[in-house]
Amino acid sequence: MAETRLQVVRKQLGYSADNVIRMLLRRAEALDIPVMTPASLKTKLSRWENGHETVSQPYRRLFRDVYGRTDPELGFPPEPDDGDAAELRSRLAMARHVDAETVDVFRRQINDARHVDRRFGGITLLDQLRSTIQQVEGLLSYNTVSSQRESLAGALTEASTLAGWEALDRNAISQAWEHYERAKAAAREAMSPALLAHATAEQAFVLIDIGESSAAVEQLAHARKLAEQAAPPLLRAWLAAAHGEGLASAGQREGALRAFDAADALLPADPVDAALPFLFLGDSHLDRWRGNALSKLGEPEAIDQLTDALPRLPAAFVRARTGLLVDLAFAFAAAGDRDAALDHSRQARRLASQIKSDRQLRRLDGLILPGSAAGAA
Repeated sequence: MAETRLQVVRKQLGYSADNVIRMLLRRAEALDIPVMTPASLKTKLSRWENGHETVSQPYRRLFRDVYGRTDPELGFPPEPDDGDAAELRSRLAMARHVDAETVDVFRRQINDARHVDRRFGGITLLDQLRSTIQQVEGLLSYNTVSSQRESLAGALTEASTLAGWEALDRNAISQAWEHYERAKAAAREAMSPALLAHATAEQAFVLIDIGESSAAVEQLAHARKLAEQAAPPLLRAWLAAAHGEGLASAGQREGALRAFDAADALLPADPVDAALPFLFLGDSHLDRWRGNALSKLGEPEAIDQLTDALPRLPAAFVRARTGLLVDLAFAFAAAGDRDAALDHSRQARRLASQIKSDRQLRRLDGLILPGSAAGAA
């Protein structure tokens, strides 16, 4: 019998059945959702994975949260959709009620999600973001007022890029790509070169993660060109740093260092822009980003750069701290310092497990410690 999507995803993520049951129960408790006993859930999981029963609500919600995947990715059937004329008239009428306050509500939801993401990771957010995206996309699809469409499209771009980053962190590669494709299309609808450049650049990190570094470098260079004329300095600085990481991933040392020098030169004295709430380059963010690139290039100074950035990283940025610790583990391993590499990898693994960063856990699985055969971190 062929494996179900539910079973395939669990194996791709490296979860045992017992681990999944514990995660489902913890998530149900956090959401205050009544579920069956662990013993009954174990039996059900086997039947669901073998295709003997269809997963019912509320378990679909729990699986989406725990696995970071969508209903189609998990093999769940789509919800029925009434497509008759009455339904169309109803949706058009709802879309007519969209105003500036409506868009502001969505933007506040997205900004709140950013704050939660930085501190707690994506396990609590990805499904919520998909719901917000569905709402905004629905209103956009049935709205006939051009100015409202542009505002909704801007909100859809921001929600989609955040969802793309969340999906990438959960190692949901195809889902991340689709979120970024939607973000780029929405940015064009919003008539915003800045949002388009940002979405294009973030999508390039999907390419980096699957080993398509040359394609990523090309896409990042294109993103910088999109922003050459009208984008504010903060965004151009961010894009230069992103390009630098892409070049470092491709082993292009000189180009990477030039890109980070350009980011330094472009960075405003006050690296906060209310119009760009999704960009953070102040405090130690740009420094840790350069350290990440130096680590990728195998440069010895990566250790000093990252070590200096670590205590200056704001406490709220737990995801960023996790990535920085992973970078330090690799930098120390490259320098032959097994103890320091092991210490930082253990700290990183603890945080990555806490926020369910499958991306960083996957990176740690590839760490080879000095004097060992493979990554025992």
